[in-house]
Amino acid sequence: MIKVGIVGGTGYTGVELLRLLAQHPQVKLMAITSRKETGMPVAEMYPSLRGRVDLAFTDPASAPLAECDLVFFATPHGVAMAQAPELLAAGVKIIDLAADFRLKDTAEFERWYKMPHSCPHILAEAVYGLPEVNRDAIRKARVIGLPGCYPTSVQLGWLPVLDPKAVAAAGGDLVERTTLIADCKSGVSGAGRKAEVHTLLAEASDNFKAYGVTGHRHAPEIAQGLGAIAGKPVSLQFTPHLVPMIRGIHATLYARLTPAGARVDFQKLYEERFAGEPFVDVMPAGSTPETRSVRASNMVRIAVHRPAGSDLLIVLVVEDNLVKGASGQGVQVMNLMFGLPEDMGLTQLPVLP
Repeated sequence: MIKVGIVGGTGYTGVELLRLLAQHPQVKLMAITSRKETGMPVAEMYPSLRGRVDLAFTDPASAPLAECDLVFFATPHGVAMAQAPELLAAGVKIIDLAADFRLKDTAEFERWYKMPHSCPHILAEAVYGLPEVNRDAIRKARVIGLPGCYPTSVQLGWLPVLDPKAVAAAGGDLVERTTLIADCKSGVSGAGRKAEVHTLLAEASDNFKAYGVTGHRHAPEIAQGLGAIAGKPVSLQFTPHLVPMIRGIHATLYARLTPAGARVDFQKLYEERFAGEPFVDVMPAGSTPETRSVRASNMVRIAVHRPAGSDLLIVLVVEDNLVKGASGQGVQVMNLMFGLPEDMGLTQLPVLP
């Protein structure tokens, strides 16, 4: 059994971790921390967990985190890097759902997250937790920086066209790497459980708006990941939007084809690249995936389109931002780190309607 602790168990990603880990056959939950809610039974805050999670929230200072095999951080940025040295010294592995171990450039981290990075030596060894790209490295890692929700959808959507093997087979780049566009929409749970005006019912309901148009902190993470996939620089325009639903991400990706790319069968390319991937479903040609088709599951669904008479490739990607975009991907990564079947505890079907 894997002894697991969760730091920051009161937010949406925290409760999603609890939902998934409570059903995992190889996990023993050791501790769930919250300074503010110390002593409160978890099931009192989240009645959906009654009968499945009998722990109470504990203060991080007294929680038996050093006795765990793995600790998840479902916390604000900056918390994981403050506690990582002590936990690693105790032999505990770490999966951070925040941004502390995502961006390899500490100056870039400081620019977007407005704090200095306190342990760049640990950042240097951290592995970016996107299994479809870094599966082998994840298996050997002590520290995982889990991708953000938007970056997961965008990177998986463009992975096949930037893969060096596909580029070599076509005799050159398939798409123009400097003009990529990611037009992405997310439900309000992506903003977290904290009280903010823009997520109030009267503000978010019956409304649809863009934000972060001139710059969003997921943009450098996406560019870093796509550049690592391609082996050369990639630039993009990333525009997120808030839509009046609770959970889900829909990414519409646009890329201009090169002469080499114009000759490629992209449906076949995507089907072959993701063949055998347990959580990526390449849909039949002409499909338009819906966010409800992945709700509460770890599945990503992708559809590829080439509009007639256009030199554009359009890729549609849907995921649940709290599952494959956060906690579910964390459990998938945990399974790899501990040599378990990758889909263990993650076979839940999407919820409809």
